[in-house]
Amino acid sequence: MEQIFSANDQIAMLNRQRLNAAGVFSINLMASPGAGKTSFILRTIEGLKNILRLGVVEGDTAPVTIDSDLILAAGMPAVQINTGGDCHLDAVMLKEGLNQLPLNDLDLVIVENVGNLVCPASFKLGTHLNVLVASIPEGDDKPYKYPAMYRGVDVLVINKMDLLPYIPFKMDYFLQGVQILNPGVISFPVSCATGDGISKWCHWLIAQRNHFIGHGD
Repeated sequence: MEQIFSANDQIAMLNRQRLNAAGVFSINLMASPGAGKTSFILRTIEGLKNILRLGVVEGDTAPVTIDSDLILAAGMPAVQINTGGDCHLDAVMLKEGLNQLPLNDLDLVIVENVGNLVCPASFKLGTHLNVLVASIPEGDDKPYKYPAMYRGVDVLVINKMDLLPYIPFKMDYFLQGVQILNPGVISFPVSCATGDGISKWCHWLIAQRNHFIGHGD
């Protein structure tokens, strides 16, 4: 296992160097199935329209292009990666995905990882930020059940906030679990259905990208 992770990390470092050389900021977007990753990406594209040029790498366990077709329809380049049943993307897969994107024409690359709260936490890709999308319908116990995922992310997006009045979700209990694992992690409560909170997220993302351009990796 150490050899596998070591080889993956070396390629992840090369991916990072390649992104840096192209001046492209990147995020690894992770979540469980149905949390709203693709909807969140589409809202982000809408919020950054005419501000940043985006490209998207979509990871799925099956040979389908449903998500990438949605991104292409939104006017942004997208690459679909079929993991062949693997429950995560790894650095080699991202390397191949980057080969198919016009990096020199992009400002931001969003990698939508496979829907899973276990495997993606273990494999570095070479992106600049790890972002987790949690959603209200998943329940408030997820930080306690999947500590490795919540411990390792830079940003937490809490999606489907519009459903909070209708679902027995204890926000205090959820956030307590998050803070135990990842003290001070920045979080954005949003609703992709209504658009609430997306503007704040987009402004923050623009600032992070500008900081990256000004200071390098």
